[in-house]
Amino acid sequence: MEGLSGVSPQVIAAYTYCEAVTGTQARNFSYGIRLLPASKRRAMSAVYALARRIDDIGDGDWSLERKAEHLGRTRALLDEIREGSVEADDTDPVKVALAHAAVLFPIPLDAFDELIDGVEMDVRGTEYETFEQLRVYCRCVAGTIGRISLGVFGCTDPKRGAEYADTLGLGLQLTNILRDVREDAGNGRIYLPAEDLARFGCEAAFSTLGTSRDPAQAAGADFRGLVLFEARRAQGYFDEGLRLLPMLDRRSRACVAAMSGIYHRLLERIVAEPEAVLRGRMSLPAWEKAYVALSGLAGGRAS
Repeated sequence: MEGLSGVSPQVIAAYTYCEAVTGTQARNFSYGIRLLPASKRRAMSAVYALARRIDDIGDGDWSLERKAEHLGRTRALLDEIREGSVEADDTDPVKVALAHAAVLFPIPLDAFDELIDGVEMDVRGTEYETFEQLRVYCRCVAGTIGRISLGVFGCTDPKRGAEYADTLGLGLQLTNILRDVREDAGNGRIYLPAEDLARFGCEAAFSTLGTSRDPAQAAGADFRGLVLFEARRAQGYFDEGLRLLPMLDRRSRACVAAMSGIYHRLLERIVAEPEAVLRGRMSLPAWEKAYVALSGLAGGRAS
């Protein structure tokens, strides 16, 4: 495997496992990290594999107690990596790969603890009265990934870069929330702030979201206005967060441009047809994601 001469077979196998997880499960993430040089691509695969595990715990069918137990084990895993006590022959390939990556790159491992905090909010069924409360959640589950990624990418201004990465994560997560609004409601989760639902008369309408009834037809509900309001908010975070790009090297810049470009295109589709999110999850075809990724590598921003 390129760039791993002198590395134990166990570490190589661990990275191979993480890359397989990323290749099969990362719908949008993988398009960006393919553009990175080998060492950074492997590190980002390890990052994704642990983030995927954390998300899967939160979304799983286990009891609350079992989820809490597994999230606690993940915090313990992070402690082992921080302490440098992970052996190459450990049976957990994600732990092995991330421990190796954390030696090569200044990955802010504490941000994974914040990601777990955000997943615990999901496990508890936290609802958000205000946007400021939702912002905390978004920073936990998405801004953290931006800051973790920056540790792998490198940045000419780490402090400002971390702020922009965090802000870009907000834009991506708000787009996710709009894309998945029907699916989430069907699972008993409403992420949009209660104050925004009230502003657009959508409180009662959201009680039927995820069922056969159409909330856009509810009396007094301005669902279109609500979606466009949240989309404008997300756009603002995209605009600010993309100030990160000039602070990155060419390949890392291409990776971020690709990932953010895919979500930004999705946001544009939502703005063009807000009611479409009521019919189910919106997505881009594979060819379009590939086009956005190649545009990022060429130095452009496909939108």
